[in-house]
Amino acid sequence: MAAIKAVNSKAEVARAQAALSVNICAARGLQDVLRTNLGPKGTMKMLVSGAGDIKLTKDGNVLLQEMQIQHPTASLIAKVATAQDDVTGDGTTSNVLIIGELLKQADLYISEGLHPRIITEGFEAAKIKALEVLEEVKVTKEMKRKVLLDVARTSLRTKVHAELADVLTEAVVDSVLAVRRPGYPIDLFMVEIMEMKHKLGTDTKLIQGLVLDHGARHPDMKKRVEDAFILICNVSLEYEKTEVSSGFFYKTAEEKEKLVKAERKFIEDRVQKIIDLKDKVCAQSNKGFVIINQKGIDPFSLDTLAKHGIVALRRAKRRNMERLSLACGGMAVNSFEDLTVDCLGHAGLVYEYTLGEEKFTFIEECVNPHSVTLLVRGPNKHTLTQIKDAIRDGLRAIKNAIEDGCMVPGAGAIEVAMAEALVTYKNSIKGRARLGVQAFADALLIIPKVLAQNAGYDPQETLVKVQAEHVESKQLVGIDLNTGEPMVAADAGVWDNYCVKKQLLHSCTVIATNILLVDEIMRAGMSSLK
Repeated sequence: MAAIKAVNSKAEVARAQAALSVNICAARGLQDVLRTNLGPKGTMKMLVSGAGDIKLTKDGNVLLQEMQIQHPTASLIAKVATAQDDVTGDGTTSNVLIIGELLKQADLYISEGLHPRIITEGFEAAKIKALEVLEEVKVTKEMKRKVLLDVARTSLRTKVHAELADVLTEAVVDSVLAVRRPGYPIDLFMVEIMEMKHKLGTDTKLIQGLVLDHGARHPDMKKRVEDAFILICNVSLEYEKTEVSSGFFYKTAEEKEKLVKAERKFIEDRVQKIIDLKDKVCAQSNKGFVIINQKGIDPFSLDTLAKHGIVALRRAKRRNMERLSLACGGMAVNSFEDLTVDCLGHAGLVYEYTLGEEKFTFIEECVNPHSVTLLVRGPNKHTLTQIKDAIRDGLRAIKNAIEDGCMVPGAGAIEVAMAEALVTYKNSIKGRARLGVQAFADALLIIPKVLAQNAGYDPQETLVKVQAEHVESKQLVGIDLNTGEPMVAADAGVWDNYCVKKQLLHSCTVIATNILLVDEIMRAGMSSLK
């Protein structure tokens, strides 16, 4: 009797072979769900939430986060895969597939009596060798725009259809190159993703500036300003109560009138400082003047500003304040005491756009902006969500490529090369651990097999062709999913991130090893172990 039964008679136990088969079934089950998603030819999944909301996606990360997974082992694998996405931004589906396949290959040997510990020793040796192969085959290049376009295209085509991916590729690469500053880490939060539900997905474009999701609050203010100075501030231009609670007694209406005037004068002085600055910088020219305030502006102040031809936006979001100063230049000010021309930014065009009942303010034609906006367009909510998920992955892929300074060939080429190297390496290992290395090599081939299968080709036939071509040409050969024939991935411009593959090898091996070494699952509760 299991020891836990003595402590809790209602505990349920799955031991030894039963525990292993429960875990392997869970991993295989999760693998089967995500299998058809892999690659550019992968299929979609429709997720229906408890409230009836529908989500169409082929992004493994979105699927695993939205799916309600009951099984503890499947849930563990899902968490590892989503952690992979958090760290590198890609590789979620591959992670689940390789873990499932490692366990499947290990099960073949374990069912013949091999101890899981020996398999895991083989896995560890294979991982070290695979990482060496990865180091050897990585391609170090100067990350110019053309190279980054290939990296982004490879990533985006696995998320959206080819035509849309090609449109997004240029926008995504240019946005990262715009926010990239020498000596600073790349901050992807400086790329704002704004969505507008109209037109087609292919109308998505990069705005060299910012798009704010609100308009001016006064009917007399201009809807379009060219060659504008931008004042970014966080100063209240409306009457506010004092911080200290105080009372004021007055005998006559005149005294009350004086109090009201004094209170208004405090705000009017602030507004006058803006007007003085505007008159100073725009006196000789026909330039526009726009003020963007994080705090409120009352109707009197708006009226005064409108009379002087100043466009004022109030209650801008806090996250946009830093972006504004990076996009337009200038400084965000917290006080109007020492306003100077140096505080001002500049934009070539500021205009208001109305879509239905919503208003948007476009701040465009900024010179050398370090913060930009990707304006996502689409006919419906599903398309917008899909494009946003794809863009996030594309941005991360470019960031990874720039930070790594290298890439590895995609299209399953790297997995074929690793498997080939491991089969050769196996002969140098003594004892039964070589079976673990063989299992690891076979498991890696799940990626090219599934890529071929999802494109409608015979996985075994395609894999044999690719392996033969790899041995003959001594080049990194992947699968051309349009023809099903082998192709040199580097020549076709299909590149994967080095850090994604590296993380993949580490996390898959660790989790598969841990799951194989579980010999007892205990659930000390009332519910049944499915």
